[in-house]
Amino acid sequence: MFFIYKVLINIVFFFSPIIILIRLIKRKENIKRFKEKIGFFTKKKVSGKLFWFHGASVGEIQSIVPLIEKLEKDKKINQILITSNTLSSSFIINKLNLKKTIHQFFPIDCNFISSKFLNYWKPSKVFFVDSEIWPNTINNLYSRKIPIILLNGRITKKTYSRWMKFPNLSRFVFSKFHLCLSASEESKKFLKKLGANNVKFFGNLKFSQSESQSVQIDKNLKKFLLKKNSWCASSTHYNEEKYCGLVHLKLKKKYKDLLTIIIPRHVDRVDKIKNDLDNLDLKVHLDFPKNKIKSNTDIYLVNSYGKTKSIFKICKNVFLGGSLVNHGGQNPLEAAKYGCRVFHGPNISNFKEIYGHLQKKNISYKVANQNHLTNLLEKKLDKKNYSKKTIKNLTLEGKKILNKIFNEIC
Repeated sequence: MFFIYKVLINIVFFFSPIIILIRLIKRKENIKRFKEKIGFFTKKKVSGKLFWFHGASVGEIQSIVPLIEKLEKDKKINQILITSNTLSSSFIINKLNLKKTIHQFFPIDCNFISSKFLNYWKPSKVFFVDSEIWPNTINNLYSRKIPIILLNGRITKKTYSRWMKFPNLSRFVFSKFHLCLSASEESKKFLKKLGANNVKFFGNLKFSQSESQSVQIDKNLKKFLLKKNSWCASSTHYNEEKYCGLVHLKLKKKYKDLLTIIIPRHVDRVDKIKNDLDNLDLKVHLDFPKNKIKSNTDIYLVNSYGKTKSIFKICKNVFLGGSLVNHGGQNPLEAAKYGCRVFHGPNISNFKEIYGHLQKKNISYKVANQNHLTNLLEKKLDKKNYSKKTIKNLTLEGKKILNKIFNEIC
């Protein structure tokens, strides 16, 4: 099966110029850096010990930031390399004030490029985050006797079923990990069944948070938000924005000063989102470029990266997207740690244990339909956020998990 995978990934490599060109046209690639994906590097390796982390996109990269900040202080580590697949995730790294850490896009997982990548960077340890599994790269690392660690490993029932269709490939890949730190007890069980030998669970790394990232918000926007009765729909996917627009129309019958903030998961969809909301007769203000916000604005549509935390700091009622569509939900912990109540749809398989934990603390609420979300928001908009003690407990829990993981990998 590994041989078939190698053939298929080589076919992907053969067509990669066409694929990359299409992505460039769609503005999903960096025109100056897309060549990193085919083995041409834009950063230099420094001599000494290098730790390499790979996460697919924004969520995975954000989850490891607190760990990266701790590793930056380790004098034994000379350089930290972070790779990811998406343009949006590269923006996250660029905004961080990290001295040893650099970002590159993950190369196509064919044997030639993978070997070229490893020969250039020569990592001392490698960490794959969440469910990022690349057989060629893992095999090449193993043959070079470089420790491979699965960090915050997340294997859902659906992912497990897919892997079990190819049991030989599963054992071939997962047996090569020196250590698997699972994100949940369920993932720990599935990882062992897939062939991983050394599996441990200390807690989900996403409970931890950055110590140094400052949260800044435009003064005019802050002033505007504080005047309004506001709620936020964050990390929304296709059609969830329209859903939230309809909820806004219902809530506006009671709250004349209502403002709905929408932060789409992918800002390249913003033109389509605005068009859908315009068709509902809603007055939409775009976050960028900066213009004066009209007092009769219905929807504040965020079309730039890095604004989520600043919004959560003020707006305490948050609907998290990816949960009405078949996506598996988005991580609710960031909103929860800022004292927000979190509302979500039924599809939260990616974060089932985390949502269960928050539901017990009356922090998160499952919504069945538009009327249900409208009714819940009507009850919560006038209430204060939950206690500071709850926020403190979540923070302490995150620090405990972070320290255990840090001690295990160093």
